[in-house]
Amino acid sequence: MTDEDISDAAEAGPPHLAPAEPTLEILRHSAAHLMAAAVVELFDGAQYDVGPPVTDGFFYNFRLPQDRHLTPDDLGLIEKRMREIVSRKVPFTREVMSRKDARHLFDEMKQPFKVDIIDRMDDEINEVAIYRTGDFVDLCRGPHVPDTGWLKEVRLLRVAGVYWRGDEHNEQLQRVYGTAWFSQAELDAYLERLEESKRRDHRRLGQELDLFSLSDELGGGLVLWHPKGGLVRNVIEDYWRQAHRAGGYEQVFSPHIAQRGLWETSKHLDFYADSMYGPMFIDERPYQLKPMNCPFHILIYKSRTRSYRELPLRLAELGTVYRYERSGVLHGMLRVRGFTQDDAHIFCTPEQIESEIGNVVDFSLDMFKTFGFTDINIYLSTKPDKAIGDEAEWKQAEAALENQLKLRNIDFKLNPGDGAFYGPKIDMKVLDALGREWQCATVQFDFSQPCNFDLEYIGEDGEKHRPVMVHRALLGSVERFFGCLVEHYAGHFPLWLAPVQVEIVPVQDDVPEVVDYCAGLVKRMAASGLRVEVHDKPGERMQARIRDAEMRKVPYVIVVGKRDVARGDDIVNVRDTRRGGQENLSVDELASRLSTEVAERRPN
Repeated sequence: MTDEDISDAAEAGPPHLAPAEPTLEILRHSAAHLMAAAVVELFDGAQYDVGPPVTDGFFYNFRLPQDRHLTPDDLGLIEKRMREIVSRKVPFTREVMSRKDARHLFDEMKQPFKVDIIDRMDDEINEVAIYRTGDFVDLCRGPHVPDTGWLKEVRLLRVAGVYWRGDEHNEQLQRVYGTAWFSQAELDAYLERLEESKRRDHRRLGQELDLFSLSDELGGGLVLWHPKGGLVRNVIEDYWRQAHRAGGYEQVFSPHIAQRGLWETSKHLDFYADSMYGPMFIDERPYQLKPMNCPFHILIYKSRTRSYRELPLRLAELGTVYRYERSGVLHGMLRVRGFTQDDAHIFCTPEQIESEIGNVVDFSLDMFKTFGFTDINIYLSTKPDKAIGDEAEWKQAEAALENQLKLRNIDFKLNPGDGAFYGPKIDMKVLDALGREWQCATVQFDFSQPCNFDLEYIGEDGEKHRPVMVHRALLGSVERFFGCLVEHYAGHFPLWLAPVQVEIVPVQDDVPEVVDYCAGLVKRMAASGLRVEVHDKPGERMQARIRDAEMRKVPYVIVVGKRDVARGDDIVNVRDTRRGGQENLSVDELASRLSTEVAERRPN
């Protein structure tokens, strides 16, 4: 929650009355107050910070006396007290008081976080609203449900540490997360989704399937790709390159560092300095690790005189960038400090800009479909408070993005003020198998960088003109997209992405003719372009070997025994670990069928 959000929540304003049928947001906001009331009753001297509703739930931040640290066992204790408060049907009552009186109230209650919020309010705010829930009092505009008796389907989920006001230089508070629903059935369904989310957690599956690892010795937010994970990454990137060549893009490469002056020209230092690493000094000149690729592509464009006949010029790169993230927000592959953007920049004439934006939208949706994502939420993000460029140009750019979405009958949500500092953007968030959003593609209009770098092209009239730019990434970052794929498929990649597509399980791994037959199968199927391995754990029983292959999410398993070899008819027993079932097929028919499945890139 930002300082502005906190101020808005506390400023009195007009009464915020709950509708006859409260929304989930109101229910969860009320549940947050209920939880805080329980904590204050249980822990004398507890101090509370902020506690807003969030997606699927709510939280509150606390400082407990005597450095008391909450444990998972404490959640049951807090829940029990919450149920007692629910049974009392304590009303939520609103009061408006002067800012001075509110400050005095919270000062007397020894609630320094509330005093700080009041002190940081705009000077013109003279009155604030508070809500009481029994002995619990908080700054709040509301609305809330009428009383705590409405809050029966509430569950606390976990405890986490957070820095006060999100600043790692401040003290760490304890955050308690919870969820609230209107019915027990809804709560049960949500808790089941949480359990399924844990089963799909890419960090756990990444370790179990030997795809990648993170190491304290290496440093937070830096990923080590293991051979099988690296293989999947190569398959993704090979498809990406193929699709971009077909789409008229040219691949480029750029360094990992640049002189600091480059970021001054691009204005990134004005907006992203806190996210950049460096400077480091080379030949007494300051250099920075690159946080994005766009200035490099701009220099490629600027390396020689360009003609209108060359436009649009589409430059693409799988470029590794580095951005500072607080250690508390790092999360597996989803939030890292070093990652590879599937970046591209399109330089074009003003007349070409809308068609290029439309092409990128189509390209993005087609790529998502290939990877098995068909449900996409689209957002149009407009000018932020801190931005460069003329207001009229911003309006023109926003209209161009909106026009292309409307031409395609694409529903979108407006996201005011969330554009890049140099132009508005379209964000595309895929929905995975559990209905969760993942930020992937972004399409950004940029009329400012061509001015910053004084870009030109020679027009048909022989005069110099200013190009415009489109910044875009389709996958977002390879790391985040990979983590998304792991969780979407729960590790059961479609055949074309699976690191091992077929595993051969010898029933008798100590019989030479069986071992030789399995080696021959590997060669024959590998010749069809399939990734095949022989089970390499000797001494296990056959069912244990099959189960092991299933646990490692290998799509197909071929079981070979002495009788199969002796039969000499080239028929093998094949098991489909994803859909279940087994059948007997000739080796050639199996190889042909699987090669077709790979070529068609069928999602599971």
